[in-house]
Amino acid sequence: MPLKVEEATVIDFTLTAQQRDLQLTSRKFAKEVLNAAKAAELLSTPEERFLATKPTYEAMVAAGYLRKCIPAPAGGENAGLIDMAIIAEEFYSVNASVTLTMLGTVLGLLPLLLGGSPEQCMRLLGPFLKTGGAPLAGFCSSEPGGSANAASPPPGEGVRTTARKEGDNWVINGRKKWVSSATGWNREGANLLCVVCRTDPAAPPDTAISIIAVEGPVKGIVFERAIDTIGHRAHLVPQFGLQNVATPHHNLLGQEGSGLALTGAAFTGTAALVGILGVALMRAAFDFALHFARTEKRGGVHPIKDHDRSGTLSQLAGLPRARYPVAGGRGACRSGQDFRLRGRGARDHRSDARGWHRQLRSRGAVRSPAAGCARAADLRRRQYGHPAAPAAHAVQAKRL
Repeated sequence: MPLKVEEATVIDFTLTAQQRDLQLTSRKFAKEVLNAAKAAELLSTPEERFLATKPTYEAMVAAGYLRKCIPAPAGGENAGLIDMAIIAEEFYSVNASVTLTMLGTVLGLLPLLLGGSPEQCMRLLGPFLKTGGAPLAGFCSSEPGGSANAASPPPGEGVRTTARKEGDNWVINGRKKWVSSATGWNREGANLLCVVCRTDPAAPPDTAISIIAVEGPVKGIVFERAIDTIGHRAHLVPQFGLQNVATPHHNLLGQEGSGLALTGAAFTGTAALVGILGVALMRAAFDFALHFARTEKRGGVHPIKDHDRSGTLSQLAGLPRARYPVAGGRGACRSGQDFRLRGRGARDHRSDARGWHRQLRSRGAVRSPAAGCARAADLRRRQYGHPAAPAAHAVQAKRL
């Protein structure tokens, strides 16, 4: 019986003309505007650094980038997660702090966007759809002592923050931590806080926890401290309390008791963007290393890059920023196999390595690893069309 051959699905990661334009304009904005805000990271305290970034954040909002992160059905201009990924990568690779202020605000809006009614979205999203001001939102989930077991039944604590009904209001009490920009620019609260809280202390966790929207500024926000984070020095990550914070009863998002499901949906929606932030960090790290190699002489005559005899750094600097290994297809990579680029002009580097190894063995490569590396470098230069190694380098290899 003949084997059934399944065709691999080809995923095309080519950007559309609109996405490419978004990428280029975002890159230009990051270079011209976000880059200058790095000076804020030199200030003394986390709050000082955060406040110093407000003009840059206002410029980001004025340029429409916050609107570009809000879905079009809700009144924004976002056409999908790829648009957000493009903006996040270009911004985060230049200034992680201000970028996280914007993305943290988007996370703060997700419970509203996912669980809010049309009336709630229309009423609460207003400040975030404008191209002016510096609106902030925070998703108040994490608490001091940890929130990994938010769904823990008794005797576990689970969610400690509570909300009780008083007349037409919810009255919230508790403490929160690690919530981006939650206390706002003046410690009176962000424009919108989506607070994870226990609305029924007697019910099991899957029906006791809800998310309630709080419009700021509001009384009862008690600033405790700003956490001095290492990687985001000019981004505000506070620890704070909510003491008898009152918010209208109609600000309950979704059904009462649906808070755990809504929390999971909100965090799941941001998981892919965390990967994109990793890509942006790798870009920033390589750009830093490349600049260092091009400019530093470390007490010598020539910059470090001139000592890169294999030409690897120069090759990498000239490569297109192509990623996303997927299964099958010309120009794609075979995930889990050999990451072999199949497009025109691409090289199978693993095959190259095997070829160099065979040539070295056939020529009776010396036992010295240094000599073997030198010979491999010479072979690689000839295969890629690079000029032959300098005579001094050849002599040194021969001596080894």
